[in-house]
Amino acid sequence: MDSIPRKRPKSETKTPKRNPKSSPSSIRSLLEPSENFFPSKEEFLRLLTVLLVACAVAFTCNFISKYLSSNPKPFCDSNFDSTDSDLDLCEPCPINGECYQGKLLCNHGFRKQGTLCVEDGEINESTKKLVGHFERKVCEAYAHNECYGTGEIWVPENDVWKELRVNGFLNNLDEQAYNFVKGKAVEAVTELLEKRTNSNGIIELKCPESLVESYKPLTCRIHQWLLQHILIISSSCAMLVGCAILYRKIRRKRYFSSRVEELYEQVCDFLEENAVASNSADTSNCEPWVIASRLRDHLLLPRERRDPLLWSKVEELIQEDSRIDRYPKIVKGEQKVVWEWQVEGSLSLSKLKKRRETQKKVRKIIDSNTSLQENYNRKIAETSY
Repeated sequence: MDSIPRKRPKSETKTPKRNPKSSPSSIRSLLEPSENFFPSKEEFLRLLTVLLVACAVAFTCNFISKYLSSNPKPFCDSNFDSTDSDLDLCEPCPINGECYQGKLLCNHGFRKQGTLCVEDGEINESTKKLVGHFERKVCEAYAHNECYGTGEIWVPENDVWKELRVNGFLNNLDEQAYNFVKGKAVEAVTELLEKRTNSNGIIELKCPESLVESYKPLTCRIHQWLLQHILIISSSCAMLVGCAILYRKIRRKRYFSSRVEELYEQVCDFLEENAVASNSADTSNCEPWVIASRLRDHLLLPRERRDPLLWSKVEELIQEDSRIDRYPKIVKGEQKVVWEWQVEGSLSLSKLKKRRETQKKVRKIIDSNTSLQENYNRKIAETSY
């Protein structure tokens, strides 16, 4: 069979089209600028002339504006009632200033800024420092009076001013500025502190209660707080001490009762073991009774011997116990109180378990020894034959 020719895709059949006009000379002509691209000499001179004229106009306008601003309108006099028509001829006089013959003079504490009188920052700072010094001086004196009884409650105002003058607080100001700052400080101090005039006509100052607390030392505040709350603190301390004492008594009572029971059980165990040992064949020299005083010294700790109540409680429990017999006996020429266990073979359950365990161990050991002996005898008999 003849093979059918395969069709190629359109992308493979297409061939790039060539522009017959795109020659190297045409491309070079497109990249090179035309002859009319750069301005001519005449056009360049015209452009330079326009720029020079524009700079001259801008410089002239700036000079005119500065000249006009340097010659502002004069200020209207302070005692002159200006109308709307007069405002075109003069500037109104600002507050905190005085105007005369077109000139502005700001009051003390203010400085000129344009057509206004604004507060002088240095004057305000000096006034704040002065008021702070007054507050600190007066309030510290009142705080020392309340804490230690050495300061003054009412401080004379003149004494504070004298101290400021001596220390050179405001020497950097002239007399007028100083008087102005002093006036403003007096107004602020009058609003801040309490003021009065005594019988001699002297003005005195006092720190208010709301400010004096911040000037007291920490130790003074703690001391005054303790004095103000002495009843609550004393009652609370008394309750704490009482609770501590009650807790200690309860704890000591519990320890005392538990210790008495422990000693009673130790006495019973000792007497019971002594009775069992005296009845055994190995300890024929052991007496069935025990001297009470020796047993007491044997069981009690050295610090417990100083408390006679502890052993007396043990003796009461033993006296109520029917298993123990108490009677006097002469030992080595001295009469002693002896105790004796009257019930034979009545060991406690724990002791019975221990005795049974020991008996089992002994039996095991004996059985093992007998088995070893039998094996040994058997081997000897076998070797002899």
